[in-house]
Amino acid sequence: MRWWLPDAGSTFAGPIDTMFLAILILTGIALVLVEVGVVTFVIRYRARPGRKAFYTHGSTRAEVIWTAIPAVTMVALGLVSNHYWVLIKDKKSVPPNAYHIGVHAKQFEWQITYPGPDGKLGTSDDFTVRNQLHVPVNEPVAAELSSEDVIHSFFVPEWRLKQDAVPGMHIIAWFQATKTGEFELGCAELCGMGHYKMRARVFVHTPEEFKAWLTQQAAAQGAGGGGSE
Repeated sequence: MRWWLPDAGSTFAGPIDTMFLAILILTGIALVLVEVGVVTFVIRYRARPGRKAFYTHGSTRAEVIWTAIPAVTMVALGLVSNHYWVLIKDKKSVPPNAYHIGVHAKQFEWQITYPGPDGKLGTSDDFTVRNQLHVPVNEPVAAELSSEDVIHSFFVPEWRLKQDAVPGMHIIAWFQATKTGEFELGCAELCGMGHYKMRARVFVHTPEEFKAWLTQQAAAQGAGGGGSE
C-alpha cells in the first residue's frame, strides 16, 4: 500500500495495515449499499401528482437481517483488533530483551535519554539527546514515555505506532523497526501554539552502527560535551 500509506517500517505495520484495509473495504461496501438504497428510495417513492403518501411498516425480517449483519461484523472486528491491541499495547507484551530508552515530551521538543555503558536506564551514566531518536534495526525497543506539561503523542508513521505521553503517567510503548533509514517522529496531539514544530529525526541503524553511535555519545558525555543535538 505504498501509494497511500508510508512504507512499512516495523513488525506492527503488517497487522495494522491489514486491519485498516479490512475495515476500509467493509465500511466502503456498507457506504455503497446504503447510498444506493437511499437514491433508489428517493426516486421510487418520490412525490407524484395524484399519489397519496401512505404508512407501511416494512419487513421485520429485513430489519433483523440488516441489523444483525453489522452487529456480527463489529463484534468480529472487535475480537480481531483486541488481539493486536494486546500485542502492541499491553504491558506484558514488551519483550524481556527490549532496549529501554526514555522519551520525555515538553513544549515543543523531544528529549531522548539513552543508557550509558552499564546498559541500564535511570543510572548516572545515562545521556540525553534533543530531538534525535536513534534505534537499532530488528531489535525490540521500549520507549518509556513521560510529559512535562500537556498531553503529547509519540507518532512515527512508518512504524504504525502512536502513543500519548500524559503528564503524571509513566507509559511504555514498544516497537521493533525492520527498516534502516531516517524518518520523522512527530507529536500527533495538539499541544499548543508551537505544536507544528514539535518534530524529531529518527535514525534506524544497523546493530554495529548503533553500537558505534552509543560509544561516541558516551565518550562525548564523559568528556563533558553531553549528547549531540
